[in-house]
Amino acid sequence: MSNNSILVVGGGFAGITAALEAAELGYEVFIVEKNPYLGGRVAQLNQYFPKLCPPSCGLEIQFQRIKKNPKVKFFTLSEVESVSGKTGDFNVKITTKPRYVNGRCTGCGECAKAAKTEVESEFDFGTGKRKAAYTTHLFAFPARYTIDADACDKIELERIKNACPYDAIDLDEQPRSFELNVGSIVYATGWKPYPMEKLTTLGAGKVANVISNMQMERLASPSGPTDGKIVRPSDGAEPKRIAFVQCAGSRDENHLNYCSYICCMASLKQVRYVRARYPEAKIVVYYIDLRTPGRYDKFKALTVDDPNLSLVKGKVAAVAEDASKNPILTVENAVTGIKNDEKFDLVVLATGMQPSIAGEKLPMGLPVDEEGFIIGGEDKGVVAAGCAKLPLDVMKTAQSATSAALKAIQNVVGR
Repeated sequence: MSNNSILVVGGGFAGITAALEAAELGYEVFIVEKNPYLGGRVAQLNQYFPKLCPPSCGLEIQFQRIKKNPKVKFFTLSEVESVSGKTGDFNVKITTKPRYVNGRCTGCGECAKAAKTEVESEFDFGTGKRKAAYTTHLFAFPARYTIDADACDKIELERIKNACPYDAIDLDEQPRSFELNVGSIVYATGWKPYPMEKLTTLGAGKVANVISNMQMERLASPSGPTDGKIVRPSDGAEPKRIAFVQCAGSRDENHLNYCSYICCMASLKQVRYVRARYPEAKIVVYYIDLRTPGRYDKFKALTVDDPNLSLVKGKVAAVAEDASKNPILTVENAVTGIKNDEKFDLVVLATGMQPSIAGEKLPMGLPVDEEGFIIGGEDKGVVAAGCAKLPLDVMKTAQSATSAALKAIQNVVGR
């Protein structure tokens, strides 16, 4: 007899959507997420297009749906170790890392006040710091702190523990492994930005005021490290002239061969909120092709109708900096054929979208293409959703997740 429960690997927007769609049709669903929170990349955005909504707008609704549905269970700080069996009868081994904070946590923040050690914030892509006791963002779900026990010594850990008025910190917590028996699996493992360290030609890691598009999202976010102030990393000054470099690591045989789909829209979105905050700022977008598919053409038209925005069809060949740490771009204009140098205060690289599982060995030998996207597995009872399958925006991610949920249900019902 088939097991009608469904495992969703990944608790980002795709994973949450797939889980809820299945659960609201009466199926038991388990979400496994490696981060301390649900929400994935969407939670790290300042806004998403085309309505320029904050991420809390969509995610809070999803979190409320999870809270109200007993069919959905989730495990954060958890990863799938192995999968065995077949459609209708999978045995999945999962390992959960210790959070060191239990369900008595009220989110009061006394533990973070007691913590002194600061480390680079992964959530903020290195644009800010976090403490050894931390929560990643204001609307984090679950609303519970996490202790990074490796970031500080035992004396500080004890101080953090003693600061909690609710006895919610357990420093003796250990990693634990457990098994789930499920009938179908959805892989919604999301995406990661193409590594900046591989884009040295474009100044990444060498030029102080070159950042990625996701770093820009965190700088612009009201809950980010600068409280929403878009500033230069080198001196904290507000930039007056900003360049956006498209296809940074995409459509390039030395990096990612494909178009990452969202980058042009992401940059136009960022242009909109930069211009809203800094009306005098001058912006130049360097592009190969400016791609705004379907209904996004209207968004593009509204954005480019701006006298302070210039669109230049051309390839950025190199990025250096002057004595004041101003980035200097060497650009060849594809229309005029003229090659020149241009000075800016800040450069934003529209880095490509890479599947989070790229380079990893997946359970059951799931087939992936040369870039790491899952290209099959449905014959094995596994369905890919969202950016585990191909580059997508938030709207199409939700559509993909709904489709994946229905296929997962068909896998267990049809047996």
